[in-house]
Amino acid sequence: MTMVSMSAEAGSSESSKRQAEPADAAARPRLVLFYSPTSGHCRRVEASLAQILQRRKNRSTFALVRVNVEERPDLAERFRIDVVPTLLVIEGHRVARRIVSPDTARDLARALDPWLQ
Repeated sequence: MTMVSMSAEAGSSESSKRQAEPADAAARPRLVLFYSPTSGHCRRVEASLAQILQRRKNRSTFALVRVNVEERPDLAERFRIDVVPTLLVIEGHRVARRIVSPDTARDLARALDPWLQ
């Protein structure tokens, strides 16, 4: 019986953590990266993004969502993604910024600057 109560306690603390995470994630803007795994440019942009967020200590600024356009063409169509990589900053239920195929890490950082520290 002790094991059952311990696992029930662990389950309840985990569920409270899961409930806290969505509320925190909902408060943060979402950064949605539409990419193709076969694109070298997408991989470079993703690496630049990771570097920008790490360098400025902004890892928790965004809830990062990666969308493979080959697996989710429905989402690409819904958000009118014609070129990959495309990044969307979504605040609440609206697209606050659309960044289409940034050429350099500096271009990407400039586009994200309003949200970065």
